[in-house]
Amino acid sequence: MHYIRKASERGQVDLGWLQSQHSFSFGHYHDLKHMGVSVLRVINEDKVLAGQGFGTHGHRDMEIISYVISGALKHQDSTGNEYIVPAGDVQRMSAGSGIMHSEYNASNSATAHFLQIWIQPKLRGIAPNYEQKSIPQTTQLTPLVTPNGEHGSVSINQDASIYRLKLDEGQSHTLQTADRKGYLHIICGHIDANKQNFSNGDAFALNRNERVTLTATSSLEALWFDLPA
Repeated sequence: MHYIRKASERGQVDLGWLQSQHSFSFGHYHDLKHMGVSVLRVINEDKVLAGQGFGTHGHRDMEIISYVISGALKHQDSTGNEYIVPAGDVQRMSAGSGIMHSEYNASNSATAHFLQIWIQPKLRGIAPNYEQKSIPQTTQLTPLVTPNGEHGSVSINQDASIYRLKLDEGQSHTLQTADRKGYLHIICGHIDANKQNFSNGDAFALNRNERVTLTATSSLEALWFDLPA
């Protein structure tokens, strides 16, 4: 566990309609100590007020994943996609050679709460594309995003995977990296790991050939990133 990122230390953004916490350098928040882990470049925890959102803007050569925690997002892009992304769904947009899109809170009454994740691509300049799925939890660690869309997951243009980890209070799970790197981001709940406590918004990284056993001290939902070393 060579890198620990506590929720309270993240970059803070308050635009009134948007409350955002940046795990890594993003926008006006710049910190050379927190530039990402492996190909994982951005994790922003965003809360968007009802009827508000991000107007049309462009991206290139980035794999952009949205994981909706509560509420729903309305997505539109220049390739003709127009979708509602409800809580629990996983959305992946490959910006590739260039795409314009907008992302709004789909509700006029409830706040939308989601994670915006950016992963650097394996191949640059690909045709932009989009994928969205609702993926039920089948085991403690369920694949959401994988390189080739294995086991009903969303595919990605990178040798990286994202898993949703769910534990009930008192349950344990061991994470290990072998010849890879890993990053755990806690969405909600509490765990003990290596005699330390982690909770909502906290995160830590594992280097190659590391392992750690987590024990949930309350119901836990987290994202585990399996990343190239």
